[in-house]
Amino acid sequence: MKKVLYRHLFSKVLGLSLLLFSTSFYAQEETAAAETGGGDPAKGKQLFNQNCAACHALDRKMTGPALANVEQRLADDAGLDREWIYAWVKNSPGVIASGDAYATALYAEFNQAAMTPFPTLSNEDIDNILAYTAAPPATPAAATATAADTGAGSGDASGGISNEMILGALALVFGLLVVMLILVNKTLRRIAEANGVILDKEKEKRLPIWKAFAQNQFLVLVTTIFLLLASAYFAYGYMMQVGVDQGYAPVQPIHFSHKVHAGDNKIECKYCHSSARVSKTSGIPSLNVCMNCHKSIYQYAGNPEGPSAEDLAAGHTNDFYTGEIKKLYKAVGWDEENQKYTGETQPVEWVRIHNLPDFAYFNHSQHVSVAGVACQTCHGPVEEMEIVEQFAPLTMGWCINCHRTTNVKMEGNEYYEAIHEELSKKYGVEQLTAAMMGGIECGKCHY
Repeated sequence: MKKVLYRHLFSKVLGLSLLLFSTSFYAQEETAAAETGGGDPAKGKQLFNQNCAACHALDRKMTGPALANVEQRLADDAGLDREWIYAWVKNSPGVIASGDAYATALYAEFNQAAMTPFPTLSNEDIDNILAYTAAPPATPAAATATAADTGAGSGDASGGISNEMILGALALVFGLLVVMLILVNKTLRRIAEANGVILDKEKEKRLPIWKAFAQNQFLVLVTTIFLLLASAYFAYGYMMQVGVDQGYAPVQPIHFSHKVHAGDNKIECKYCHSSARVSKTSGIPSLNVCMNCHKSIYQYAGNPEGPSAEDLAAGHTNDFYTGEIKKLYKAVGWDEENQKYTGETQPVEWVRIHNLPDFAYFNHSQHVSVAGVACQTCHGPVEEMEIVEQFAPLTMGWCINCHRTTNVKMEGNEYYEAIHEELSKKYGVEQLTAAMMGGIECGKCHY
């Protein structure tokens, strides 16, 4: 009977505790929601990255002002409420045209460029964005865990025996063994000599090996022929590598990762190397092309999957990439704080990687626009290269082999179709290659 009573009493206490806990939990949630204006910071972060991050940051001035605690700052500085923010986000030109004092001052401060209106954002969306701008930045759990792991690792290393101490002890033991063996050997020799034992026998006098070799004319002849052939082989191999820089990957003054740009961000090659479509050369993109994006991208947020082991080993961390962006700003004379150009530019001395001899002619537009050759055919998988290197040997034999084996794309090109039709009539050609069109004639590349 007492057990049943105790069970009922225990269940009531447990139910009351759960009720109190849930009440306090929901009260905390309501308090947090009230502090952020009823918005959801998680949804607000997503909306902020999609709509606002191109021109705004939380903690710094960019194309637009910093947005950390923007609602509180507007209320304190100008007495503006959330309704004003709704109107501004959805139709900023309309607010400026109405003669609003704060909107007019903001318009004048940022070079008389009105903010892009976002009429599709609902009030709830704006509430979520404001909740995100009001929420304090969270400390990344991964960084904390890494720091904890590092601390634990250092503690283990300090508490245990290091590898250097173990190697030192083994070297000392080995040295003692060597000394002991020498002493034992000397002692045994003394004992043997005391008992009249002869240890060293006279060695028979033999002809030195080099004299025996010199007297054998056949061996001398065979060895001479072998050395001459081997020398010719290595000399030929060395001479054939002159001017071939396959694998050449110089360090550039500003580190540019094709893996990040062309791989992770899927930027088309011809966006930066636009002259490859219409010119002989692919061209080095001007730094203004870089600033099209990096006016707003001032730091590297990293790959969502995290840095690879190779990147960490090479020191390619988020801070490293951000530092390279600062080098870009210094080169173009970009004042990051005031968001304007200073005019104090510095030339960037890029190191050329692919360089054909002056007597060889190559036209990028002929291959890229006319033949439709992919960039990776000659330059390799640049979207996977952290540091670009010369992928192909770019030798004459390599080019000729490509012209002999690559079929010409004739679809949609009347000129090529006409040539193929004539060759088909005369020779019965089914596939048209560059070699059949004179692609291996000397004058095509050496004129």
